[in-house]
Amino acid sequence: MTNRKKSDTTSSATLAGAETPLITVSPRGASRLRAGHLWVYRSDLADDAGAPPGALVRVVDERGRKLGSALYSSTSQIAIRMISADEIDETQLPGLISERIDAAVAFRKQVARNTDSYRIIFSEADLLPGLIVDKYNDVLSLQILTQGFDRTDLREVVGESLTRHFPKTSILERVDARIRELEQLPARETKLLTGERASTIFTVNGVRFHYDGLSGQKTGAFLDQRENYAAAARWAHGNALDCFTYQGGFALHLARVCDSVTALDISRAALEVAEQNEALNKAQHRSGEIEWIEANAFDLLKDYATASRQYDTIVLDPPAFAKTKRAVPTALKGYKELNLRALKMLRAGGTLITCSCSFHVSENEFLEMLGSAAADAGRQVRVLEKRGAAPDHPVLLNVPETAYLKCTICRVI
Repeated sequence: MTNRKKSDTTSSATLAGAETPLITVSPRGASRLRAGHLWVYRSDLADDAGAPPGALVRVVDERGRKLGSALYSSTSQIAIRMISADEIDETQLPGLISERIDAAVAFRKQVARNTDSYRIIFSEADLLPGLIVDKYNDVLSLQILTQGFDRTDLREVVGESLTRHFPKTSILERVDARIRELEQLPARETKLLTGERASTIFTVNGVRFHYDGLSGQKTGAFLDQRENYAAAARWAHGNALDCFTYQGGFALHLARVCDSVTALDISRAALEVAEQNEALNKAQHRSGEIEWIEANAFDLLKDYATASRQYDTIVLDPPAFAKTKRAVPTALKGYKELNLRALKMLRAGGTLITCSCSFHVSENEFLEMLGSAAADAGRQVRVLEKRGAAPDHPVLLNVPETAYLKCTICRVI
């Protein structure tokens, strides 16, 4: 960690006349880049040449062989994020960013049809590492996660490109204070950058949701689950239980096909928004009113299992349990406890939709956990679908961190 002050942020004026710094990476770092990954960790830098925060840098191995160009962070453990396999200079960078945004928008036009809400830019997966943009109807939500994209010149390129593609939308910047602290960036507040409104109503699979970009963790419908919501509704039936509902993403989809829906979350504020979302969609509900319960899912599932409650459909969509590799064993225990109780509560022919957004828990580990839970519950379980994030959250083949979401749909037989 350096001692640079938070105000020591690289400006476009500083960089304009400067020679592009040359960073040398270790054999392990070079091997990682040649294998197609975009990151080099600080421990794999042989020399950072005193590169300023957020600078464009040229990257070479210890023999001086060229590896491309990257954006540098002076504080993150991910010291460089590759932006091009070619060597480019500062005069070429804005045009490259603009072209990448154009390509990201064009790709979403192919894969995110018949919806007004989707992810426009997914950081590394769109070769724009450190930048995320989501579209909720007529509001764009922008997140900047690195020193590189916090530069004034690149902020301007991003804003101009988004306005060109989406001229009738507002642009909102959602700030993660913790990330800005880690990147030693000046404090900012979540606020509108352009336009007049930060809230809207958007539609996912025909279900309507409130979105208020100035409040809440994110939104009532996580866009990466969009197609999994629809898949869950195809398999769901009878009486349903949705655990970790947040603002009702799965529950509102299940209410269109199930006889009854109970949805629980530990956050009262989230459930209040869920109830507002329910009011937007009541005319489509087969289930009648959804029962919203404020509770800890682990405690409630234990109580319900003890009381021999039975369901035809159960959804488990918890937050990430493993944010580091070291947390994986504990995370798997938590996943197993939840799935074991759910499997015991499902009637024969019942459907389990179980999810993990923990990147560090692999799909194989997740399925092994599920198999172990089924064995301990004494149930035979048939896998109906193994799913991931919606295609507007693409997976970059050699960057496994872009493949984080697991959604397994099962039937107890």
